[in-house]
Amino acid sequence: MDLFSAIDTEPVRQRMEQLAAELDRLNYEYYMNDRSLVSDQEFDRMMRELQDLEQQYPELASPLSPTKRVGGEVNKSFRSVEHRFPMLSLGNTYSIEEIEDFEARTRRILNSQFSILNSQFSYTCELKYDGVAIGLTYRHGKLVQAVTRGNGTTGDDITTNAKTIPTIPLQLRGDYPDDFEARGEVVYPFEAFEAMNRQREADGDEPFANPRNAASGSLKLQDSAECAKRKLLFCMYFMMAPDGVPLPQTHYGRLEYARQMGFKVQPYIQECKDINEIKAFIDHWDHARWNLPFGIDGIVIKVNQTPLWDRLGLTAKSPRWAIAYKFKAERVSTPLESISYQVGRTGVITPVANLRPVWLGGTTVRRATLVNADFIRKMDICLGDSLLIEKGGEIIPKVVGVDLEKRQPGAMPVQYVERCPECGTPLVRVEGEAGHYCPNCDGCHPQIIGRLEHFVSRKAMNIDSLGPERLELLYQAGLVHNVADLYDLRREQLIGLGSDATIQDRSADNLLEAINASKQVPFERVVFALGIRYVGEVGAKKLARYFGSMDALMDATVEELALVEDVGEVTARAVSEWFANPDHRALVHRLRQAGLQFVGQWQQASGRLEGMTLVVSGTFEHFSREEIKADIERHGGKVSGSISGKTTFLVAGDKMGPEKLKKAEKLGVRILSEAEYMDLVR
Repeated sequence: MDLFSAIDTEPVRQRMEQLAAELDRLNYEYYMNDRSLVSDQEFDRMMRELQDLEQQYPELASPLSPTKRVGGEVNKSFRSVEHRFPMLSLGNTYSIEEIEDFEARTRRILNSQFSILNSQFSYTCELKYDGVAIGLTYRHGKLVQAVTRGNGTTGDDITTNAKTIPTIPLQLRGDYPDDFEARGEVVYPFEAFEAMNRQREADGDEPFANPRNAASGSLKLQDSAECAKRKLLFCMYFMMAPDGVPLPQTHYGRLEYARQMGFKVQPYIQECKDINEIKAFIDHWDHARWNLPFGIDGIVIKVNQTPLWDRLGLTAKSPRWAIAYKFKAERVSTPLESISYQVGRTGVITPVANLRPVWLGGTTVRRATLVNADFIRKMDICLGDSLLIEKGGEIIPKVVGVDLEKRQPGAMPVQYVERCPECGTPLVRVEGEAGHYCPNCDGCHPQIIGRLEHFVSRKAMNIDSLGPERLELLYQAGLVHNVADLYDLRREQLIGLGSDATIQDRSADNLLEAINASKQVPFERVVFALGIRYVGEVGAKKLARYFGSMDALMDATVEELALVEDVGEVTARAVSEWFANPDHRALVHRLRQAGLQFVGQWQQASGRLEGMTLVVSGTFEHFSREEIKADIERHGGKVSGSISGKTTFLVAGDKMGPEKLKKAEKLGVRILSEAEYMDLVR
C-alpha cells in the first residue's frame, strides 16, 4: 500500500518541488537583485497552486517551502533560548574624539603588544541599523532557528515569524559552512512603516511610534501571517561559527561570503585603513542617511582582521575590537505658518504648529505639537517665527526652540485661543493643570466622536467592527450621538449607509453581532469605557472592585471615592461631577437597559497578601502575566511595576529582567519562584 501511495504521489511531489524552486528563484531575484521576472499575478498564481498542493498533501510539504513566507502558523508563546555565542552590545559614543581615541588605542595595542604593523590590519565601517538584533542558526544550509538578542545571554525563539521575512534565506545557495550563525538587524522600511500606520489609523488603532518599536512588536506577533504583512527587512552584519568551522579571516570577507550564500548584505560597507578614512565615512553618512529606505542611527567600526579580535579581547560589556558612533539628532529651522488647535475626547486642547514643509529624518515634516499654553510661553514663540525642529530616534518631530536669528522686529507673542475652535465654547483651565479644555462635552463634535472611539476601543468595550470612519458615518447619518445609541441600532438602518453604500448585509450583521457581544464585557471595563476624565484603565479597575456595582459607584461621595487606593481628590471630584450630570445618569440608565455588565464578578480569594507589594517579572507556566497580577490582587496584594524599598516580593518567572533581579538583590527583596508564590497564596 505504501509503495502504491508513493507511486501515486510522485508527480505531485515533483510539481511541488518545481514550484518551490521557481518561487525561491523569483524571490531571490526580486529581494536580492531588485529584478521582477514575472507579474505579481503570475507569482501569486504559483504561490496559490503550491499552497493548495501542500494543503492536499501535507506529508509532502517542506518545512522550508516558500509558502512559509506568507505565514499562517500561530505561536502563542515565544520560548526562551540560550545563545550559543553571547550577543554582546557595542560601546557607543556621540564624540568623534572618542572614535579617534579608539583607533589610536587599537593601533597602539596591536603595534606594541603584538608587533602587528599598520599595513597588516584595517577597519570596516558599516551602517548601524535602527532595528531589532536577531541571530539565525543554519545547519547544512537550512535555517533551523531565529532568536532575538534578549539580554545578550538568552533571547526569544521567533523562528516562525523570521521565516516570513523575504531577505532571510530558508535554504542557502552555493558553498556554505555546515554550522554557523548569521546575525543582523530586522528593520521596518519607511515606506512600509508609513503604509502600515495609515492602515492602523483607518482601522481605528493607535499608529506605531517609530519603525524600531514596530519591528520589535511585529516579531512577537502570535499569527505569523500578520508578521508577513509587515514587509520587514533583515540586514545582515555578522557571521560566526563554532571552533573548527572554516570562515574567511576578515569581517569584510565574511560578509561577501554571506552575500554569495543568498543573504541580503547591504552594500554600504567600506574597508578603511586609518582614522581619516573612518571620519570621511562617518561624515558622508551623517548627511546621506536620509536617502536610505530604512533608518540608521550611526556607524559601526570594527577591526577587519578577525584573528585579531581575540588578541584585543573584551571588556565586561563589549568587545574592544569594535565601537559604534551614534549620530546626533538632526535639527532644522522652518517658518511657523499658523497654529491650529485640536480638541481631544476629554475636551483637552492641543495646539499644533503648521510648518513650512521641511525635509527631516527621512520624511517631510509639516506639523509638530506645541503641547499647551505654558509650552508656547516658555519657548517665547511669536507670530512669524521660525521654529527649530528635531527628530532623534523617534519618528515624531518635536519643537525644541525658536530660531531667534530669524525673528522679525516687532514680532508679537502668540495669543492662546480663548474659545473652543470647534464649538465656540469659552475654554476652561483648572488650577494646577497645564492644559485648557472645552467644557461642552456633550455638544462638541470632536469630543463626541472621541468618546465613541474610546468606548469601542479594545481595552474598553472591544467593538472591533467600529473604526473612526464608520463611527463618523453613523454620527453624520443621525443614528449615533452618544454611546448608548449604539445599542439601539437596527439592521435596516445600517444597510446601504455611506456614499458608496459601504455597509451591506454581511457587514451590518457583523457590526450588530460585535455590539451585542460587548454586553459581556466585565464591569471594570464598562467603567473605563465611560471615558470619565482622569479615570484610566487601572483607576477604573480599582473603582469597580472597590464599589462592586454601578449603583454604588454612582452614589458615592467625593470623600468615599477618595478612599479608593490611587484615586486622588481630583479624580474623585471628576467622577462625582460626571455622575451628578442628569444627562450622564440618563446615559447610564440606557446602558443598563441595553444589558451591559453593571455588577462586578471579581471576588477576593483571601487576604494572604494584604499589605504586601509584589513585582512580577518574566513568563510563567501556570499564568499569563495579566493572570498572575490579577491573582495577586485577588489575594489582597498590590502589584507594582518597579522594585523599591517597599517591595515585599519579586515573583520571578523565566526570562526575568536582569535589571530587576540586580535591584532586588541590592535592596534585599525576597525573590519567589512561581511554585513558591503558589504555595504562599494557597
